[in-house]
Amino acid sequence: MVKNIVALLTRFIPRTILQRVAHLGLQSIGWIYTGKTFEDPIDGRTYRKMLPYGRVRTRPNALAPHSLSLERHRALWVFLSEFTDFFTSPSRILHMAPEYCFIKRFRSISSLDYVTGDLDSPWADHHFDVHSIPFEDSSFDIIMANHLMEHVDDDNAVLREFYRVLRPGGWGVLQVPIDWTNPNTEEDRSITDPVELERLYWQRDHLRLYGYEDYPNRLRSAGFVVEVIDMKEVLGASRYERYALGGEQWVFVVRK
Repeated sequence: MVKNIVALLTRFIPRTILQRVAHLGLQSIGWIYTGKTFEDPIDGRTYRKMLPYGRVRTRPNALAPHSLSLERHRALWVFLSEFTDFFTSPSRILHMAPEYCFIKRFRSISSLDYVTGDLDSPWADHHFDVHSIPFEDSSFDIIMANHLMEHVDDDNAVLREFYRVLRPGGWGVLQVPIDWTNPNTEEDRSITDPVELERLYWQRDHLRLYGYEDYPNRLRSAGFVVEVIDMKEVLGASRYERYALGGEQWVFVVRK
């Protein structure tokens, strides 16, 4: 029942509307899921189970109802906390398509000059097309864009823009959905039918589905040095399961 409701809401209600109201409904029922099986490392809350999430490929124990974090957000939080100086080093960051679970927490870090951007998100400070980022060359120490690249018209152009605005010595995290069964990216711009896009690329607003070998190569083609971190390997099975990180969670780190 819950699985079907979540699937319908995420498929047919516009993202900007969900962003404005979803947290109110989910946080009001969060107490129902209280328990000790799973832990959200972002806020430390524990649950007997988490909410299912997904449009076509519904995943169990995916969505933490209080922080609204998904598997990829929890994996990224642990990576930032334990393997970087993100929370302590003075840095200027550009966070594209900012996620609810991160915004207030990142903004509260006194060492961060936190800049958010999106085409239309109500949570973003600046609204612009990421194909043409309105900041000067070498403006940021860190860039972050999670599950954005599969939506953009020209991903290679966007990657070049990210490279341009990143300072030499800077780094970033650029997460995308990955088809772990296919090394190659699947993309056919002649396909416009939403149902077919959803079948092939997992969502109606996705324009491609990245392959596990091709995506790091696309990052390198833009000029980045790429490091791919397998979070299951670095955390171990017990912590990986405790944080409900689901299937493969690899963090794609880029450096200039």
